[in-house]
Parts: sequence; structure tokens; C-alpha cells
Amino acid sequence: MASLPSYVIVHYSRPESFDPAIVQSEVERGLAKLRVGASRVVKQVAVTLLFSSAEDTEAFEDWYFTAIKRIGFFDWHDSRTNVVRRVRFQGGALGELTPMAQGFAVAQRTATLEYLR
Repeated sequence: MASLPSYVIVHYSRPESFDPAIVQSEVERGLAKLRVGASRVVKQVAVTLLFSSAEDTEAFEDWYFTAIKRIGFFDWHDSRTNVVRRVRFQGGALGELTPMAQGFAVAQRTATLEYLR
């Protein structure tokens, strides 16, 4: 099982969210009836991945394309809850690589991680 490389620094930049997996049935009068549609929900965590060197940036792309093949699951240490979670990138997508210093000596990339809760 692949793990997020240790040289990648993860920052929580945006809120976490999830779909409650509720099924709603309309009724003629009164409030709609609700029921739980699934026992587990998909949770999304928006993060910013920081790279402290151009080599780390390139190594991460190699890991992304070869180790997890863009869509694979990997282990990630969730520092908010202090739990290791099995996650993947939502839709296999990564955000744009943004240089923070000249020559990508320091760079960042946004991503959304997803897992079953």
C-alpha cells in the first residue's frame, strides 16, 4: 500500500465536507420523510500540498503517476484526528502547481482527498 511521501507537507486550507447520504421522500402534507440511504458517507478534505524543493515537486509527480497511478488509494496521516486514513485524490485530480519561490524552489498544489467514513 502506498503512503503519501514524507516530504509533502499537508495544510488544511479549506473546510471539510461530506454528503449525508439521506434519501428524501416528498409527502402531500407536512415535512418530507427522511431515511438514511447509506451506512457510510464519502468525506472530502480540501488540502494544500507544500513542497520544499524542486526535487520534491518532481518526486511527488513521479509518485502520483507511478505509485498510485493517479486514481489509487494511499495512506495519509490525518493530523487533525491523529489517524492514518486510506484516501485518494477526488476524481484523480490535482490542482495547479504554484511556485512560491523562483525556479519552483518552494511550491504548492491544491488537492481534495476523499475517503469513506
